[in-house]
Amino acid sequence: MIRIKMAGRVTAAVLAAGAVTALAGGPAQAATADNGRWTADLSSVDSNDVNVTGAGGTLTLADAAWHRTERVFAGSEGSLTTAAHKLGSASNRVSAELSADTPRGTSVDVDVRGRTGVNDWTEWTPAGTALKSAVSEVQVRISLHSSTDGVRPSVKSVALSADSVPQANALAATAALTYKIYATREGLTGQTTANGHVITSRDHFVALPSGRGLSGKGSGTYTVRVCKTDASRCEYAPVWDVGPWNTKDDYWNPASVRAEYKDLPQGQPEAYAAYHNGYNGGKDDLGYKVGNPAGIDLGDGVFYDGLGMSDNGNVNVTYLWTGSGPTGVVSTAGDPMNVRASASTSAAVKGLAANYAKVNIECYVEGDTVAGKFGTTNIWDRIGPNNYVSDTYLQTGSDAPVAPHC
Repeated sequence: MIRIKMAGRVTAAVLAAGAVTALAGGPAQAATADNGRWTADLSSVDSNDVNVTGAGGTLTLADAAWHRTERVFAGSEGSLTTAAHKLGSASNRVSAELSADTPRGTSVDVDVRGRTGVNDWTEWTPAGTALKSAVSEVQVRISLHSSTDGVRPSVKSVALSADSVPQANALAATAALTYKIYATREGLTGQTTANGHVITSRDHFVALPSGRGLSGKGSGTYTVRVCKTDASRCEYAPVWDVGPWNTKDDYWNPASVRAEYKDLPQGQPEAYAAYHNGYNGGKDDLGYKVGNPAGIDLGDGVFYDGLGMSDNGNVNVTYLWTGSGPTGVVSTAGDPMNVRASASTSAAVKGLAANYAKVNIECYVEGDTVAGKFGTTNIWDRIGPNNYVSDTYLQTGSDAPVAPHC
């Protein structure tokens, strides 16, 4: 072997104007551990945050008339993600007390996630709602929304606390979930995604209709494997946008966890039900008439280059963060890397793995020696059925293989 490797959703008064103090995740169940309280730093806005300013310690929209997508004709949105915070003891719930001014037509959401590995996190979860497991480090995302140009909410403080509650419906670790989903091409070159990424020509990312699986800019924490239904081509791509139709439809989750549309089958997007069955009056959660059943948008590079698609249609989507096991982050000079049918640089190309994509490593084999980002190695990682990549382009946190031999 050659190896040389270098708490409930806080929505502040959308109908009534005025100052609001809202408590997310009141003690519905007795807490078993108390980690004290801390306060979010609202002034720590950086380039990874989206359309917000924290001047004077008050968080508000930087541009109150910024329309992120073509489908939003008025209003604005933005978000701040705090630095990771270490807890005094492992906990599975973070609650938030929010002080904000929310004029009519504006709202503020507070979501949290917990670190479960070096590059692994739980889904973004409304503050006050139990995470899927106890964690010792958390991040908080504060999202601001306005439906009217020029009208801004402002957040004065967010006080946070962590505890643990019983989890009657805790999700067991399983293989990552896969569903057949209707996909559309996103396009929109030059526009900005929900995580602040400016879309380039032939870009490699996807959009899902919920912020629960939204990766930060330049991150692939939440990555999907998208494959043609005959499995002839796949791409591993980070989730960088919210859409195409809904904004709160985490349809891959079971009803016990799904934010909305709990009466729909797990794995069925609301847009599918609206388009085919007239569900919700045939409209999405923004009130738009649903024009197709899409539950995923593909960046042009994924659509054309990764999958070789020529028209919208069904694909098999695997939501990789819903699984468990070793992972690695694709790290290239920028372009996606080839995914091959075996551990050889001459093997058939089965698709692409985008830079920043976080992939699940099933096992490893020895194959052709490759010199790359992390040195020289003959180790190849299997990241999906008959899908292999050289380990020299995966950041795994270890010089040794992180998965068993195939």
